[in-house]
Amino acid sequence: MSKFGLGRGLADLKAEMGTMPEISVLAGGERVVVRHIPIVQIAPNPDQPRKAFAKQELEELANSIREKGVLQPILVRNVAGRANQYEIIAGERRWRASQIAGLAEIPALVKSLTNENAMEIALIENVQRENLNAIEESAAYENLMTKCSYEIEDVAKLIGKSVSYLRNILRLSGLPESVKQMVIDGRLSATHARTLAVAENPEALAKKIIAGNMSVKDTEDLVKNAKRSEKSRSFSQKPQNMAEIRDLEKKIKKNTGFLAKIKVKRNGAGHLALYFESRAGLEKLIERIK
Repeated sequence: MSKFGLGRGLADLKAEMGTMPEISVLAGGERVVVRHIPIVQIAPNPDQPRKAFAKQELEELANSIREKGVLQPILVRNVAGRANQYEIIAGERRWRASQIAGLAEIPALVKSLTNENAMEIALIENVQRENLNAIEESAAYENLMTKCSYEIEDVAKLIGKSVSYLRNILRLSGLPESVKQMVIDGRLSATHARTLAVAENPEALAKKIIAGNMSVKDTEDLVKNAKRSEKSRSFSQKPQNMAEIRDLEKKIKKNTGFLAKIKVKRNGAGHLALYFESRAGLEKLIERIK
């Protein structure tokens, strides 16, 4: 993931250039603008990996902001079709704390980003800072693979982790919400939860594990003797050839004029995504479909 070319950082830029309502720096051929944007014009990214924000941590950060201000700008992008509206890519915690601190505006880097780039940056920022719990991390990888048609190898390269690590943590995404909440609450470890992913009734087993304070080894033995889920059985269907999929994507783009991404799972299920850049593009796509 490329850096945004801020050199020695925003603080040094301000020291050299003075306090300005807007600072513009060149980053990889693109002019990235640092502005003080009204907080009410900024909204969270619905694809933000991090969903849980500890109230006490936000209060502590808010106190720091009241005393020293926001030391690091958040990263935002313009919302397509909505003037003066921005979506957070990185820095939602600072934005939330600034609201608590009573700030009317917040310094922000405004950068043009595709949906894929926005998801990549949001994921990398949270993973590198270890801000995500295991359930959020699993959901973030699943989201990136589903919405951007990434293969697991692509995600591994992006975040600098092994494929085996990703396969293990992605098992959490298939668990019932009740079991996921047990992990978030700290009642059940992620290691225990991953073991339950192949069971037919993970919730019942999870309650048994918690009640008996079972070790991971005991949990593995418990799951081995329990009934397995249909989802855990190997699929016999041959996966779609990737070259065929890419060829189909090219044909769809040629015939429609829109970028297409096809994602096919081993069981044959999947989805087709068509991408547009503006409201006019959406209307044009709808007319093509009609």
